[in-house]
Amino acid sequence: MLFYCSRIEDGFARLDEEESRHLVAVLRRKQGDILRLTDGRGYFYDAELVEAGKRHALFRILSKHSALPERPARLHLAVAPTKQIERFEWFLEKATEIGVDEITPLLCQRSERDKIRTDRLEKILVSAMKQSLRAQLPRLNDLTPFSKFVSSAAEAQKFIAWCAAEPLPHLKALVDPSKDIVVAIGPEGDFSPEEVGLASTNGFMGTGLGAARLRTETAALLAVSTVNLSLIAETEKGPEQ
Repeated sequence: MLFYCSRIEDGFARLDEEESRHLVAVLRRKQGDILRLTDGRGYFYDAELVEAGKRHALFRILSKHSALPERPARLHLAVAPTKQIERFEWFLEKATEIGVDEITPLLCQRSERDKIRTDRLEKILVSAMKQSLRAQLPRLNDLTPFSKFVSSAAEAQKFIAWCAAEPLPHLKALVDPSKDIVVAIGPEGDFSPEEVGLASTNGFMGTGLGAARLRTETAALLAVSTVNLSLIAETEKGPEQ
């Protein structure tokens, strides 16, 4: 089992109240137990429980390990939250399990939801990270207007997936796994023509995800899976001989 602690310093880690209560009251862990922690920034820690309180649990760090292999590039998904927030939460959970570095909820012209609870969504990301035994907690940004997002995206490769009249090149054929990637996925009503034009002006390339018309969360997860397959293939190639 993996525990998350954002406060690891000076050789000690202190869990927050919720994690501590689960550790002591539910799992019945006791002083002297050796457990594994992550800081959500790419590292695992083996640690000894030295104070087992229901309000706070304190660990002494015994060792630190990098989560390998390192991904060759970062993946940033920008997605319009769905009207039924449970569907967006499902996407966040599954994307974290598969692998994503940053997520930006988008506010678009045709968005069906203009408010989100970031605190609740953060908990879903943490839970998914722990369940999948990952050491990387995705960065979750605030709900961001589409125009602000496309004008500030700094990734080397920028894609916008939308339903064009003519088929667009599939994301799989366009991704260079050695460079950071951002993919924008719109709401159920798709991006507006004005938004597509604005994205193009800001260096975004139009891309497709296949012939089927997909729900927002399905399209976003397919984008995550497609990019990750490219990243995995790049990692497995290893250094050139």
